[in-house]
Amino acid sequence: MSAGARAAALLTLFLPTTAFASAIEGQAERQPTNWAAIAMFALFVALTLWITKAAAQRTKTASDFYTAGGGISGFRNGLAMAGDYMSAASFLGISAQIFTDGYDGLIYSTGFLVGWPILLFLMAERLRNLGKYTFADVASYRFAQPPVRSFAAISTLLVVSFYLIAQMVGAGQLIKLLFGLPYTYAVVIVGALMMLYVLFGGMRATTWVQIIKAVMLLAGASFMAIMVLAQFGFSPEALFRRAVTVKTDLALATGAAPGEAAEKGLSIMGPGNFIKDPVSAISFGLALMLGTAGLPHILMRFFTVPDAKEARKSVLWATTWIGYFYILTFIIGFGAIVLVATDPSYLDGDGGLLGGGNMAAVHLAHAIGGNFFLGFISAVAFATILAVVAGLTLSAASAVSHDIYATVLCKGQANSADELRVSRITTLMLGAMAILLGILFEKQNVAFMVSLAFALAASGNFPVLILSLLWSGCTTRGVALGGAIGLMTAFILTILSPAIWVNVFHLDDAPFPYTSPALFSVPAGFIAIWLISLMDNGARARIDRAGYEDQRIRSETGVGASIASSH
Repeated sequence: MSAGARAAALLTLFLPTTAFASAIEGQAERQPTNWAAIAMFALFVALTLWITKAAAQRTKTASDFYTAGGGISGFRNGLAMAGDYMSAASFLGISAQIFTDGYDGLIYSTGFLVGWPILLFLMAERLRNLGKYTFADVASYRFAQPPVRSFAAISTLLVVSFYLIAQMVGAGQLIKLLFGLPYTYAVVIVGALMMLYVLFGGMRATTWVQIIKAVMLLAGASFMAIMVLAQFGFSPEALFRRAVTVKTDLALATGAAPGEAAEKGLSIMGPGNFIKDPVSAISFGLALMLGTAGLPHILMRFFTVPDAKEARKSVLWATTWIGYFYILTFIIGFGAIVLVATDPSYLDGDGGLLGGGNMAAVHLAHAIGGNFFLGFISAVAFATILAVVAGLTLSAASAVSHDIYATVLCKGQANSADELRVSRITTLMLGAMAILLGILFEKQNVAFMVSLAFALAASGNFPVLILSLLWSGCTTRGVALGGAIGLMTAFILTILSPAIWVNVFHLDDAPFPYTSPALFSVPAGFIAIWLISLMDNGARARIDRAGYEDQRIRSETGVGASIASSH
């Protein structure tokens, strides 16, 4: 396989629903109607719409809309955080990567998970004590508001847009498969539901959608893992031995020599099958790890709890649920090797999985639970996407209404009613844009957009947050210009990488040879902020540096945080 093709395959697994959608495109009409999935889908939608109606009655102010009035407990917020983070990419993508390459698929689990201790130990308490509605409240606390908030809003909109388009396409194709509807109608349905949740229920409704989805996903994945292990006497070692045997037999069936087949079978228990280039492996992991700590819709959840203690508790619970979930995906991936890879009913004429490799977990659901459990897992996949889309839309709407309108344009003088009105108008516009872009990108492989979202968050938002919180020498100009340099470096290098340059633009010899830009763009962001701040000696820079002590005291003690206002 060429380097470009390898890069495309690597990026595809960021959004398995999209990869799955591309593979089944045009086949939805030939699928039998899955009434179990439709019934569970309808039940989920009815329940969440009822929650939205109840939440709408309690959503009166901007604080209610953005942060549910700051009244979410640490346990519930942690579960909602997990629901916001455990996307379909996590469920289908990691298990599919393990199904394909074995042990090496854990780079996703590791990368996605290790960003959470950074949030817990470095950022959770400081974010809650300094912020009000968005991470820009924290990043701009002691700086001039217009430039820093403008950067934060642009960064948020960029990250959210790439994430949102990919989710809309995946959700549209999933509804198309379940209902046999035209793709355009499916995307409109998803966009309409998302607008209803956010427009009327705000953060309160979105939180409960995410909690319900997290419980459904954890329950479904737990059942799958238990059923797989039950067939091997609850011995992971027996499961792994059987998986090695299956991979060896499959290699022999394709004409491999016995020694080569045995080597291929054993290779799934070691690293090297997925990413062989050390630079790409480090850069890839860096994007996943630091991108987690810079995702706007995740950072926004820190402001839904009453105090810093609950913020820390939120991250602790989120890390617990997410870590447990990633252990389950490891078992599910190996279970699919054993129970799906050799079953002809799940294979196409060429010996590949029906619907593509990303269908491994879905086929496994049918193998262990029949049509009913397949319907449940399909409903979970849709709930997963819808919960993530609602969180993304809310964070983007808050960036426009709170950071741009209320703080930059109105210079902090906008009242709560006007800010809420602008936020709801923005939600409608974002929903319309998401539907339009979802339709336009139907034929396009948009999986790279999710990886780009992580790289952008890691290269722009993360350096800005860390240095503004921990370095007294940071200045307004350093944050605004340095953050923009990190952001644009990640964007440009991704465009120049094989995944886009070769596989999307169909050009030869990508100027940037690696799959992920994070190893280069994250240092670019940090160095740019540091250098520009060092060279900045104006009057505003002196005010910025003088304000650090006040920021440090409030961030670490919470004194003044109850006022819930940023400078």
